[in-house]
Amino acid sequence: MQIVNPATEEIIQAIAEDTADSVQKKFTMLRAGQPAWAALPVEERISCINRFYELLDKEKDTLAATLTSETGKPLQQSYNELNGARNRIRYFLDHSARYLSEEWVVTEGATREKIVYEPLGVIANISAWNYPYLVGVNVFIPALIGGNAVFYKPSEYATLTGLHIQRLLFQSGVPENCFQVVTGKGMAGEWLLDLPLDGYFFTGSYRTGRYIAEKVASKLVPCQLELGGKDPLYVMDDVEDIDKVATAVLEGVVYNNGQSCCAVERIYVQESVYDDFVRSYTEQAKKMVVGDPLDPATEIGPLSREAQVAFLLGQIGDAVEKGAKLLYGGKRLDRNGYFIEPAVLVDVHHGMKLMTEESFGPVVGIQKVKDDVEAAALMADTEYGLTAAVYSKSYERAERVLKQLNTGTVYWNCCDRVSAGLPWSGRKHSGLGMTLSYQGIRAFVQPKAYHVRP
Repeated sequence: MQIVNPATEEIIQAIAEDTADSVQKKFTMLRAGQPAWAALPVEERISCINRFYELLDKEKDTLAATLTSETGKPLQQSYNELNGARNRIRYFLDHSARYLSEEWVVTEGATREKIVYEPLGVIANISAWNYPYLVGVNVFIPALIGGNAVFYKPSEYATLTGLHIQRLLFQSGVPENCFQVVTGKGMAGEWLLDLPLDGYFFTGSYRTGRYIAEKVASKLVPCQLELGGKDPLYVMDDVEDIDKVATAVLEGVVYNNGQSCCAVERIYVQESVYDDFVRSYTEQAKKMVVGDPLDPATEIGPLSREAQVAFLLGQIGDAVEKGAKLLYGGKRLDRNGYFIEPAVLVDVHHGMKLMTEESFGPVVGIQKVKDDVEAAALMADTEYGLTAAVYSKSYERAERVLKQLNTGTVYWNCCDRVSAGLPWSGRKHSGLGMTLSYQGIRAFVQPKAYHVRP
């Protein structure tokens, strides 16, 4: 399997892919090793993860350079991702022992009662390429702390990063028979689905997530899916600094080259501030530096996959055909690499793919709305339910709109952010289950009820 640099189209490295036989052998190893890992006191497992936390900082230069070379994200954003991953790990280090401890529910009377949390067993973590550290640590860190063994399948577009993760976990004291990487493309994931695993945790597209859920349903084991979104943002007419709002929204659209599950993908602006917002947003988009992700000045690097360039150009073409106006960008750069200009489109509507299909790139449509009622209806008009944002001077007014939206996360005067202390979950086609917060710690264990009668 060839690892290609999306900024240069050069081959970085060739990696041997796993086979059905090697995957089976790794599974046998994990199944044998998991009980001893689970038998360790939780403090010892936390101690291993703490060493991993420290190594992520110690080796950040190597890790960031690798991440940028295989995904194309600007180098500073690779450092940001590592820092963000460490912040999440810090949350798990600080809170896991508390939420994994046994709980006495009834301590007096003839029968005492308690809840004990036990690991699921051997779980699959089929991860994503857009934030391999951030989406990875959401799963494999609490899974390991909870006493599970982890079969980790990095995306083929983030394989080198996945191998770094494995190397550092082993250096941290996690046994080799408790964490194994599977390298390869789709077939490698198929082999994991065929194994008798105790849980499946996937980050990726709705189409693949649905396929996984259907494939493993008969096993009756946990199946969590962190899928995509078509996240809306609404700018109300009472915002006080339209340029500041436009700056924040633009970052929410284009950060990580627009390849974020919770990126802003459609914008609604109340008519009285619409023209000013569009002007400011477009002016700032024109100033964005698209180029070499290793250059500190670069704000938008290449897309991670070449096929995504054609997909986005197709969305833009469909919108223009149906009456949208392309104010800026939306062209592939004439150079090596999978580069596309940030695109700003207006006169858009929900008959266009740009406003209904997930984009996953630095493109967005901006639609004018009359009032909060129209905005809420348009924001809710989607099969996805990941995040939604409102910018307004009034929290009460924003909340009235946000309460109407069937999404796992809502934002007031911010967007495109995740907090370790809050559950990260999607609704509808955005997924099942949750990670992060204390609920994300307990997602990787199962309760056992004790009735104790002395």
